[in-house]
Amino acid sequence: MKIVVCIKQVPDTKGGVKFKPDGTLDRAAMLTIMNPDDKAGLEAALRIKEAYGAEVTVVTMGLPKAQEVLREAMAMGADAGILVTDRVLGGADTWATSQTLAGAIRNLEYDLIITGRQAIDGDTAQVGPQISEHLDIPVISYAQDIKIEGDSVIVQRQYDDRYHILKAKMPCLITAIAELNEPRYMTPGGIFDAFEKEITVWGRADLKDVLDSDLGAKGSPTKIAKASDKVRKGTGEKVALDTNESVAYIMDKLTEKHVL
Repeated sequence: MKIVVCIKQVPDTKGGVKFKPDGTLDRAAMLTIMNPDDKAGLEAALRIKEAYGAEVTVVTMGLPKAQEVLREAMAMGADAGILVTDRVLGGADTWATSQTLAGAIRNLEYDLIITGRQAIDGDTAQVGPQISEHLDIPVISYAQDIKIEGDSVIVQRQYDDRYHILKAKMPCLITAIAELNEPRYMTPGGIFDAFEKEITVWGRADLKDVLDSDLGAKGSPTKIAKASDKVRKGTGEKVALDTNESVAYIMDKLTEKHVL
């Protein structure tokens, strides 16, 4: 079995968020981590590898520094890493990103593609399903459990206060939620092995069956109107009242704000 896992290097929001003058994230200036949903998807792929035997390839699109997240994935147990990077791919929205990743994946053999449900820097949950559309394969999103049965996958799909059980023949794509599992840590041996492996680097010329008009900022129908850092809240209003007065005060405020 061959599994492709799409991962993304995202800003570590604990370290602060920085923007470029055009409103896009200044990724080169921020601390980064592996996107949590993607990490759960990678862990799912590694567990399938251990249970059934599989080759796991991780793919990411980003700046050259995104090799860091590929090294982390390989230190966890992935077999190979592919970085898709090129200046013409910069500024991509979900449409252009999914076109890029699909163009890269067309060069690979795969039975199963796993992506995270969404990235913490965009929260769109669009890229995984869009990749499946570009590749014309089934998609099951919001996976909270994955099992392999012959040439099919059986997935518990999270849905409000319950879940759906869906079955699909491979090849197919699954989007994973962070609650799917508890990702493993890198091991010292895995870290040494990861840095001995060569990461494959692809550019625009390596993308298969993708138009220039669907790539990068020029191929992105979504445009950023405005971006800003988190707005800090004020200290609020403090009052010293007894219990009955406090209740009356709160009710008056709720009425004033049209909550009641």
